[in-house]
Amino acid sequence: MTKKGRLVIVSAPSGAGKGTVLREVFRLRPELRYSISATTRAPRAGETDGVQYHFVTAEKFAEMRENDEFLECETYVGNSYGTPIKPILANIDNGIDTILEIEVKGARKVRERMDVLSIFLLPPSEEELRRRLTGRGTSDAAEIERRLTVAHEEMAAADEYTFNVVNDVASRAARELLAILDFNREDYL
Repeated sequence: MTKKGRLVIVSAPSGAGKGTVLREVFRLRPELRYSISATTRAPRAGETDGVQYHFVTAEKFAEMRENDEFLECETYVGNSYGTPIKPILANIDNGIDTILEIEVKGARKVRERMDVLSIFLLPPSEEELRRRLTGRGTSDAAEIERRLTVAHEEMAAADEYTFNVVNDVASRAARELLAILDFNREDYL
């Protein structure tokens, strides 16, 4: 009998470094799968359909929503985003762990629908979070303050997650995340 896979939620505030940590996780464990969301927004330069997102029309998205094909879905800044459920269930049935990178509100919806292992990635300090957001050079001071406000709201939800991991060094945080997956494997057999 094939062992069941798991859905693993990873959430973090903007600037916590989840993209960097998850790149290292997938480098160390290429057998893991990444849940690819569907969106109605247009692809950005360098994005490929089926890699970063499944890019769909508003009509197709509405049809998918009507047919209950999403584990969760939201509208953000005029575009719809959703987590297709079929690939996740197929991975679980085939013994493949799937990582779902998702914000706090979406994670709550997912936890209402199915059992998950959830991990919240935290910055080592507020000062470091501010430094990371400023260091990107992509936001003005007002946008950084807005992101910090949202980050505080999201970090207040960290206790809703099974585990918290501090991203002080991305490679160490990635190894800790993988250790959590390994340690909690027996709970999902």
